[in-house]
Amino acid sequence: MTTAQTVPQRPVGAADRDDRSSRVRAWTVTGLLVVFMMVNFADKSVLGLAADEIRADLHLSATQFGLANSAFFLLFSVAAIVVGMAADRVSPKMLLLVMAALWSVAQVPAAIGGGLAVLVGSRVFLGAAEGPAFPVAQQATLSWFPNEKRNLPGALITVGITLGVIVSAPGLSWVIQHHGWRSALWVVAAIGAVWAVVWAVFGADSPRGTGAADAASEGAGVPQIPYRRIFATRTWIGTTLAYFTSYWTVALMLVWLPSYLRNALGYASGTAGTVVVAPWAVGAVVLFGQAALTGRLMRRGVSSRRARGWVGGCTLAVGAVCCLAVPLTGSTVVQTVLIALGFGFAGSYATIAATTVAELAPPARSGGALGLMNAIVTVAGLLAPVVVGSLVDAQGDAGYQHAVLLSGVLIAIGAVAAFALIDPERDIARLSR
Repeated sequence: MTTAQTVPQRPVGAADRDDRSSRVRAWTVTGLLVVFMMVNFADKSVLGLAADEIRADLHLSATQFGLANSAFFLLFSVAAIVVGMAADRVSPKMLLLVMAALWSVAQVPAAIGGGLAVLVGSRVFLGAAEGPAFPVAQQATLSWFPNEKRNLPGALITVGITLGVIVSAPGLSWVIQHHGWRSALWVVAAIGAVWAVVWAVFGADSPRGTGAADAASEGAGVPQIPYRRIFATRTWIGTTLAYFTSYWTVALMLVWLPSYLRNALGYASGTAGTVVVAPWAVGAVVLFGQAALTGRLMRRGVSSRRARGWVGGCTLAVGAVCCLAVPLTGSTVVQTVLIALGFGFAGSYATIAATTVAELAPPARSGGALGLMNAIVTVAGLLAPVVVGSLVDAQGDAGYQHAVLLSGVLIAIGAVAAFALIDPERDIARLSR
């Protein structure tokens, strides 16, 4: 009897069953992380939805309210870097569970009571807990799929951002109007706690290889590319710059768009709570369209430079044109449509950014590469609320219009960066030398 004959053979069909089981688990994890991002952005959106109520209750100027929202991003970037790199060595499942639990805890102080200091302190804590959410969720999801099949799951995680606002905005607006803004904080705290319990039971790390597994191989003598080389590539720089301009619009949608709809465009509070979902809905459609187009192009052998760099550049370019066109019309309806299209297209860049960097960076460096990108990008969230608050205090309702124009200029810069700098294949080849 030969050695080959003594090796146990896998039963016929066992590989197929394992593949099916892995696919089911991959999509289960993806679905849970979509909800994770929904909770994440419901948490972020509460203060924007209650902007007028909070300002009246706590006697805040627009600049002070902007500073309270900017406080959310004070430790956001630092946490994104630290935890993003930790995700290369620690179980993403555990990191995500701890983050979700901390989100719920962070809502409690402001929900109980207190003034501006308590509100700022709770937002700083919440920001630190939420900073790593998107890069770790993307890493945890994309690790279940090969590169050519990552566009759809990556888009779904990003759609969780838009769905979080679309689903929560009308309900939270109702709670705010009928039970007060502090009650809305209790609602999102409870939802976060429920998600953490479900994730503890059904969440899982990918068997394809987690950051911890790759770190172990590194310790066994497998050479790894230094982070500094990844961060110096034109693709990483271009993706980060383009995503920064996109996140600027996301921050404005979260913090100031409800007030803009009420005060500058004249919508009633209830109507504004519904209309505010329009750019998020546009963004969701754009995300799925982008994912389908990018996936189709890559399956046909089109380079990532075109399939990801150019497609992402086009979405930003459309957003820039729409934002810059807003002051050219005096019609409330037309302005609303242009803002929905402009912010929707511009704010849908996150999936392109995440999949591009995940393609560029080796598995053992993807958490850190995504984490630092997210840290730099979310500085836009630190700056945008204060800048717009200052414009509103100085110029009144006209400050909102100037904020939209400023956004259009920034998004146009991001589009240029995407077209000119992003080329993953070129930079992967350089990194491998």
